[in-house]
Amino acid sequence: MFAPLKVWRKWQRKVNLNQKRNAVCSALAAAACAPLVQARGHRIDSVPELPLVVNSLNGETTKALLENLNKVGAQDDLTRVRRSKRTRAGIGKMKNSRFTFRKGPLIIYGDDDSNLKRTSRNLGGVEICHVSRINLLQLAPGGHLGRFIIFTKDAFAKLDGLYGSATEKSCKKGFTQQRSLMACADLARIINSDQVQSKLRDQRTSVRAHDKTKKNPLKNRVMMQKLNPYSKTARELEAKATLARVAARKAALAKKHSKAGRAEKAKRTARFNMLHENLEESFRDAQKVIEDEIKAGLLDQSSEEEEEDDE
Repeated sequence: MFAPLKVWRKWQRKVNLNQKRNAVCSALAAAACAPLVQARGHRIDSVPELPLVVNSLNGETTKALLENLNKVGAQDDLTRVRRSKRTRAGIGKMKNSRFTFRKGPLIIYGDDDSNLKRTSRNLGGVEICHVSRINLLQLAPGGHLGRFIIFTKDAFAKLDGLYGSATEKSCKKGFTQQRSLMACADLARIINSDQVQSKLRDQRTSVRAHDKTKKNPLKNRVMMQKLNPYSKTARELEAKATLARVAARKAALAKKHSKAGRAEKAKRTARFNMLHENLEESFRDAQKVIEDEIKAGLLDQSSEEEEEDDE
């Protein structure tokens, strides 16, 4: 293979130890919240309570362990895992993990349940983890909080010693759980209380002296009215004049197209034609006189053309 991945490639990222421990505490706390567990896809309708703590799961056989899990209400989640079996897509099916399963319940056990590691290895979707070696990747697979966790009694009792509590100190050196700074989580009640409201100043309001955006008075009538108070009256007068012009034009066209208008137009046309004929006749008479004078030799044609050029 060209340019294969090297063994010294950085596959991990360094995270502070206290940060990882706080993440584990958050994941354990999320496992006790039913909405988060259901949102992750687990079926917990038959589970009596969360967190789920059982006395012991130290059976001799896998069948006994399965019966105990069904008694505490985990049968729905186990059925969901069995039905989710799918063939892996791509070339990954040629490796050791040909099939994919959804995540089922996680059993956190203590030293009293020594047989649990052997009896649970053939149950699909069931994972186990010792309480002293809690893995964050198992508590929140894929970065999603809310794993369905089943604790044994001795493992649940050791959690306070490992990660501390309000009354007990953690056995991990230099580690203390994060504490909430608010005793009352109802923030709206705190803000609206009389003690807080009495110390607050009145709400300030600002009056804008002018518009933030410059407006063109030729396009904005409000701005033009501020600059020219007569602009509204001028617009109304212009509108009235426009209506008057339209009405006068309609009346003139109606008069023109009427019988009297057509007769008057005919008279004007006849008078114009008569004047035009008189002008043509006068022009022909003048032209005839000029031609007669040229024939009689009284008028030179070349001099006449020069006079016309000078003119």
